[in-house]
Amino acid sequence: MSCEIATSAVVYPGTVLGEGCKILDYAVIGKQPTLGPRSTATRDELPPLELGAGTIVSTGAIVFAGSTIGDRAIIGDQACVRERCTIGDDVVIGRGALVENDTTVGSLTKIQADAYVTAYTTVEGGVFIAPRVITTNDNFMGRTEKRHALRKGPTIRRGARVGAGAVLCPAVEIGEEAFVGAGAVVVGDVPPRVVVVGNPARVLREVPEEELSAD
Repeated sequence: MSCEIATSAVVYPGTVLGEGCKILDYAVIGKQPTLGPRSTATRDELPPLELGAGTIVSTGAIVFAGSTIGDRAIIGDQACVRERCTIGDDVVIGRGALVENDTTVGSLTKIQADAYVTAYTTVEGGVFIAPRVITTNDNFMGRTEKRHALRKGPTIRRGARVGAGAVLCPAVEIGEEAFVGAGAVVVGDVPPRVVVVGNPARVLREVPEEELSAD
């Protein structure tokens, strides 16, 4: 098997590397999480990280144990993918982006620089998430015990696009091929194939036919 692993990279025991993977300078892969005493996350030992063929983990990036990364994915410089994530084929996670635990990202999705994808989020295939998008999963912001059962990140359906600096509130659903304008604050579900803008986000118009994906 042919892989490229920088001498300064850290590869934890058991990590599975597909053919042609590249692990660049100071990247850390297969790390078990370190949890604080008040963390509500599960503390079970996680299975090894699996990286698909041709995947690149760039300089200073961290990918945790318990996750599976598909073929030909790119984890950008200083990006981070937490535990129990499933990342599809041909996904790009940009510089400094963070994908939190228990998140699914479908194939051909692009998550741009400094975006924050919160825990328990579902991102389907062909989605575009612009720089510094923020997603959230807790309407109670850490208060009250009932929040545990209600904690849920957004669901972003196939082919949707989320503009720079937009904020997606907990559990909202962004419909297929929907377009969320830059800086929008989405507090409720967005129907398929519409453009929403503003704070709170409101429907502006339908997505033009020529902007819909071919599939």
